[in-house]
Amino acid sequence: MVDESVAPVVIPTRDGECRSFVFTPEGTGPWPAVIVYMDAFGVRPSLLDLGRAVAGLGYYVLVPDVFYRSGPYAVMDPKQVFASPDGFKVIKDEFMARADVANVMSDTRALLDFLANQPQVKAGPVGTTGYCMGGRFSLAAAGTFPRRVAAAASFHGGRLAADDAQSPHLLANAMKARVFVAGAADDKGFPDAMKADLEKALTDAGVEHTVETWPAGHGWTFYDMPVYDKACYERHLRVLNDLFGRSLGG
Repeated sequence: MVDESVAPVVIPTRDGECRSFVFTPEGTGPWPAVIVYMDAFGVRPSLLDLGRAVAGLGYYVLVPDVFYRSGPYAVMDPKQVFASPDGFKVIKDEFMARADVANVMSDTRALLDFLANQPQVKAGPVGTTGYCMGGRFSLAAAGTFPRRVAAAASFHGGRLAADDAQSPHLLANAMKARVFVAGAADDKGFPDAMKADLEKALTDAGVEHTVETWPAGHGWTFYDMPVYDKACYERHLRVLNDLFGRSLGG
């Protein structure tokens, strides 16, 4: 179950109401803001705990539930999903299909406006970080809102330089943010050829960036995933601490 003590805020969007979760460091702020884009298994304790951890680095963290278009849903257990022959197909068809880049960028405009009106949020640009499908959203946000996103990270993200009109690498020329990408080893969603295409797009656009492959499986940041890697999870927090510290002044 999701911790019921974490009450969501409801942010109006073009398509409805996006429940989102706020985490802050100790103290009164204001702090720079960071948007955490979730993976494909939705809002659950491991995602909220990750949001808490990022907040602990010194940031006002907003974790939106980008699956809100699909209506209320039960907390997902990734291990049970993988154990079912059609489990992930259901997620793709019923949830991910409605949370495409165009829709989530529309949501992001509303999220950024929400952050700009919070007294605990320091004025200025924000950071983004995303996981699995959220990595695609994080980079797309940097290209869609270049004046408002100063740092963007992706961890075990997929389809970052894909052959489709919504691929974030096509927005490289618009990006002003520092970008950090850590792909998973042996990841069909981010093979070496795609890594090279993303690297080229960012380099050609003059984007300050790092693109790496880490020795961990797709999904290593979440402790409820079969491939959770504690060392790489902690490494990713150190990367975010450096990236956001240099870009947002947290």
